[in-house]
Amino acid sequence: MMIRRAYRYRFYPNQEQRIQLAQTFGSCRFVYNWALRLRTDAYYRTSQKMSYKETSNQLTQLKKIPDFSWLKDVTAVPLQQALRHLNTAFLNFFAGRAKYPRFKKKRNKQSATYASNAFKWDGEKLTLAKMKFPLKIKWHRHFTGVPTTVTVSKDSANRYFVSFSVEEEVEQLPKTDEQVAIDLGIKDVIVSSKGFASGNPKYYQKYQKKLAKLQKRLAKKQKGSKNRDKARLKVAKLHAKIADCRQDFLNKLTIRLIRENQVVITESLAVKNMIKNPKLAKAIADCAWGELIRQLDYKASWYGRILVQVDRFFPSSKRCHACGHVLDKLPLEIREWDCVCGSHNLRDYNATLNLLAVGRAVLAYGDTSGGDRALALSSQVSSK
Repeated sequence: MMIRRAYRYRFYPNQEQRIQLAQTFGSCRFVYNWALRLRTDAYYRTSQKMSYKETSNQLTQLKKIPDFSWLKDVTAVPLQQALRHLNTAFLNFFAGRAKYPRFKKKRNKQSATYASNAFKWDGEKLTLAKMKFPLKIKWHRHFTGVPTTVTVSKDSANRYFVSFSVEEEVEQLPKTDEQVAIDLGIKDVIVSSKGFASGNPKYYQKYQKKLAKLQKRLAKKQKGSKNRDKARLKVAKLHAKIADCRQDFLNKLTIRLIRENQVVITESLAVKNMIKNPKLAKAIADCAWGELIRQLDYKASWYGRILVQVDRFFPSSKRCHACGHVLDKLPLEIREWDCVCGSHNLRDYNATLNLLAVGRAVLAYGDTSGGDRALALSSQVSSK
């Protein structure tokens, strides 16, 4: 199966490359914000929607103005890509998939995308346009495809990364009869219908005291001073460490589920709405349920697996898997309960058995897409 995937590596630029990248990042950020203001003003003043082509023509005229001649110091390709990214952001907004585009900030993640005509790749070394030497990349794995675009980025912890977008063949995993349902939680990130409990490393809670200490030091530093910038960098590095640990845990967990099972059944959660709960927001965010489902989704499509999402309103925890009796209410602090039929139910494990039954019913209807159709069918099944 041919898919487009990205390979991300860390690289270590020299001083000259740092300066060039800083100029490129700044120019891309300026062009993005300038075009966003241009399109926003055009809509509110004249009710006109500007296209990518119109903003590109405006950018050509902008470079001719002496005050903006510095835009010519960087290659034009990343600037055009910034306009394309803005156009995609508007398309997603009008389609209801995202919020209105926001202005980019200097302290946030910086990035620039190079098309194939703006870099040289010989299979081992990458040289960007207007750079004399190739990037010093830390290779931890290799890819076989030919990169069509390359994106260089710098995060708030001052780490540099390069991402290669390639199209290559992905070998499908051998088919198996195994099916599993998972229940997402806080005590355990997932509990499976096979009795597996992943536990919860709670990386944010683990480093919370150290993070609070660093943030307190940062708050005492004078704004604009070098000491404040050093303190900010320490906070950013610790946040990056927490995010990396969480991402590593989720990647290992999701690939294990995909490799061992042909069908993975889970519930569709409105994580953004659940985070609004002030008592559970921090714990839910630390579990990263949304990222876990996202990884299961694309890995299932890559390796020929099936992901079924059961309707979020299905009472998986309150329903007895043995007799089908549904409790009127089941507070979060109650982790075990006894049914009128005499069965003793563990809250999370009972939920996985109910999800497994509904997920199999969805598959029996003949739908294996794992998308909106599967959600609709699970809603019908759960109501019966």
